[in-house]
Amino acid sequence: MLSYRHAFHAGNHADVLKHAVVTQLLDYLTQKDKPFWYIDTHSGAGLYALDHEWAQKKAEFDTGIGPLWRAAAAGEPMPALLDAYLDQVRELNPKGDLKHYPGSPWLAWQMLRDADRLRLFELHSTEIKVLSNNFRGAGRRVMLYDGDGFAGIKAILPPPPRRAVVLIDPSFEDKRDYARTVQALQDSLQRFATGMYAVWYPQVQRRESVQLPAQLKRLGASDWLHVTLTVKQPVAGGLGLHGSGMFIVNPPWTLKAQLEEAMPTLVRLLGQDNAAKFTLEAQTS
Repeated sequence: MLSYRHAFHAGNHADVLKHAVVTQLLDYLTQKDKPFWYIDTHSGAGLYALDHEWAQKKAEFDTGIGPLWRAAAAGEPMPALLDAYLDQVRELNPKGDLKHYPGSPWLAWQMLRDADRLRLFELHSTEIKVLSNNFRGAGRRVMLYDGDGFAGIKAILPPPPRRAVVLIDPSFEDKRDYARTVQALQDSLQRFATGMYAVWYPQVQRRESVQLPAQLKRLGASDWLHVTLTVKQPVAGGLGLHGSGMFIVNPPWTLKAQLEEAMPTLVRLLGQDNAAKFTLEAQTS
């Protein structure tokens, strides 16, 4: 829905899971000299001020990036996956105070090399303006698309370097986004089977959310990884966010072991009640 503004939720527990995984996908692709593209179907503003009134309204970052930030600042050793993610957040907060938070596009911007490219879609009329302002002066390395990312990625796949990570992460406020996500991944795999795809989805009390992982598995990709982080018991009869998941097609071979090490720490630091847990499953060819 076009009413959705991610600034109200920036740095929450769902962002932590999503961005910790995205950091690893980007790091893996940068280990080879060959260039690649980062493609984001729902980019949002790309960069967020945590001291802005929108972020402060619910202060969701205080139960997301906040506990990790404070634990690391207190000297607690972090698993490698979380430490790499925190390093990217530290880039925006060099004085040690947590005031800024990088969305997925900004994480990619910090990590990509001169030969790599960003292709960012955003349909919200206000968000695309903020995104454009945040990337002003970025040059030809970054191309912004004012439009529907579900439809737009069809025209840019496969990318010229034949290497890419595609993040599909709508807000899912519109329940049609679930079916569109499945269709977008199916179409993308037909165009670019060797691409790396990361689908983020919310854990809410909605049938479409529960069914999505099984639908993604049935698309037939030979290599995939599915991780979830539940932080609390679902509210009875409500649609509030109690966790989130990431479904990655063609994941780095290193990612499963990294998540096995990191997820218990996330459960401990971000869990809000006794229902907090994680799940991790994978299939390899």
